[in-house]
Amino acid sequence: MSWSLSVRCSSWLYLVIFSKSVIRNICLGLCLSRASASVLNLNCSLILLPMCRTLLAYLRGSQKVPSRRTRRLLDKSRTFHITCGVTICIFSGVHVAAHLVNALSFSVNYSEDFVELNAARYQDEDPRKLLFTTVPGLTGVCMVVVLFLMITASTYAIRVSNYDIFWYTHNLFFVFYMLLMLHVSGGLLKYQTNLDTHPPGCINLNRTSSQNISLPEYFSEHFHEPFPEGFSKSEEFAQNTFVKICVEEPRFQANFPQTWLWISGPLCLYCAERLYRYIRSNKPVTIISVISHPSDVMEIRMVKENFKARPGQYIILHCPSVSALENHPFTLTMCPTETKSTFGVHLKIVGDWTERFRDLLLPPSSQDSEILPFIQSRNYPKLYIDGPFGSPFEESLNYEVSLCVAGGIGVTPFASILNTLLDDWKPYKLRRLYFIWVCRDIQSFCWFADLLCVLHNKFWQENRPDYVNIQLYLSRTDGIQIIGEKYHILNSRLFIGRPRWKLLFDEIAKCNRGKTVGVFCCGPNSLSKTLHKLSNQNNSYGTRFEYNKESFS
Repeated sequence: MSWSLSVRCSSWLYLVIFSKSVIRNICLGLCLSRASASVLNLNCSLILLPMCRTLLAYLRGSQKVPSRRTRRLLDKSRTFHITCGVTICIFSGVHVAAHLVNALSFSVNYSEDFVELNAARYQDEDPRKLLFTTVPGLTGVCMVVVLFLMITASTYAIRVSNYDIFWYTHNLFFVFYMLLMLHVSGGLLKYQTNLDTHPPGCINLNRTSSQNISLPEYFSEHFHEPFPEGFSKSEEFAQNTFVKICVEEPRFQANFPQTWLWISGPLCLYCAERLYRYIRSNKPVTIISVISHPSDVMEIRMVKENFKARPGQYIILHCPSVSALENHPFTLTMCPTETKSTFGVHLKIVGDWTERFRDLLLPPSSQDSEILPFIQSRNYPKLYIDGPFGSPFEESLNYEVSLCVAGGIGVTPFASILNTLLDDWKPYKLRRLYFIWVCRDIQSFCWFADLLCVLHNKFWQENRPDYVNIQLYLSRTDGIQIIGEKYHILNSRLFIGRPRWKLLFDEIAKCNRGKTVGVFCCGPNSLSKTLHKLSNQNNSYGTRFEYNKESFS
C-alpha cells in the first residue's frame, strides 16, 4: 500500500513543474523522435548490406548457401535496398516533425528548474535558432537536404533521362553518414546520473523551507488531483505516505549515441569491400578487339590476368577518358574458361557516356568492321573493370528445365550462358533450354546469330536436338523477314508478331510434367509483369514455374 502510494505521489510531484498538457506535448514529441530514430538506425545499417556486391556474389557462388530458394532471396537485394530507402524517407519525415514540435515546446515551456535538460536558453527563444545554431539542428537540416536530393534523383524519370544526376547525387550517401555521426554527437538527449541521491518525485526540503511552506501546505498548493482513496485531507495524506527526500540537486549527462552501434559494423564492412574492389580493379584490362554491330551495339573483347567469372554475371566498366567518376554495369556475354581467357560485353549506344565511349574505341570513318589493336596499332584508352558480380541468371544452369526470355538488348545475360553451353554442357544440371528472343528490328538478331547457329549445329551433331529450343520473334516488320542468307537455321525459327505467352507456358508445362521450370526474363517491365503473372498461375500438368528477373531500366 505504501509503495503504490509512493509511486502515485512521485508521478504527481512531476506535475509541479509542468501542467498535464505541456507534459503530454513534450512526451509525444520526444517519444516520436526517439521511436523514429530507432527505426532510422536500423534501416541506415541494413541499407548498406545489399550494396556489398562482392559479398553477395561470394555467397551466391559458394556452398555456404546450398539452397536454391535461399540463393534466390539474394536476387531481392535491390528491392531490399529500395525498401530500406523508402522507410528512411518516411521515418525521417516523422523524426523531423517530432523535433519541430520539440523545438517549439522547449522554447515555450522553458523552465528554470531544469536548465540542463532544456535545449532552449531562455523563455520564448526563437525555435529557428535551435535548428540553425546547434549541432543536432544544423546537421539535421543538412541531412534533410541531402536526403531530398538523393530521393528526387532516384526516381525512374531522372534515372532514365539523365543517369549522371542519379549517379552523382546517390554518392552523397557518404556525406549523409558523416552528418549522421555528427548529428548524434550533439548531446541533446541526457540522462540523470544521481538517481540514488535524487530519485524521481523527491521533495527538495531546502526549497520548501526557503519559501516558508510546510509539507502539508506544499501538497495542498500543488496537487489539484483528488487525493488517493482513503485520504480526505492533505495532512492525513502527508502523514501516512512515504515521501522521498532529495539529498542533492539532480545532475545530468549527455546520453551515449546508439547510432554508432547500429551503423559502425555495416559501414566498416561496406568500406572494406570498396577498398577490396578498388585494389582488385586498379589494373586496366587489355582490349583485344572492338566490334561494331547493327542497331547501335558495340562489342568489346578483352583479357585480364586472373579474372574469373560465371555465366550470367556482370561487370562495371570505368573509363577515365570518358568520365573520371562515372561507371556503368554491363552483363558479360562471354566468360573466361579454362581454355581461353577472353571475356566480352555488348553495349547498346544510348546516352552520353556510351556515345563518348564509342567515339574513343571506334574510328569515325568505319562503324562496321572489327578493329584489331595489334594489326592496326590502335591506341585504346585505359579501361578498368570492377567485378564480377552475381545476378539471378546464374541459376539458369541449376534447373533441369529453363525458360529464358529476352527483350532486345536484354539478351546479353543469356549470351554468356549460351557460350558456356557451347564449350561444355555436361557438367551442369540443365537438360532443356527454351530460348525466346523478341526484337523490334530484324538486324538485332545479327548480334548473336553466329552463336545461335553454331550452338544449334553442335547439339544436332551430338544427337541432342531437343536440348535448346530457339524461338525468335520480330514484333515490327518493314518487309524484310529474314535475318540473312547464311542464317537459314534461324530464319526457320523466326516468327512475326509477339509470342502468345499463355499457349507457350501451357506447351512447356505439358512437355515437362511434374518438373520445376526456371523462368528468367531480361526486358521491359511490361514483358516482365506478364511472365511473372503466368509463372504464378497453376496448371493441370503439375509443372511449377519459378520466376527470376533482372531489370536493365
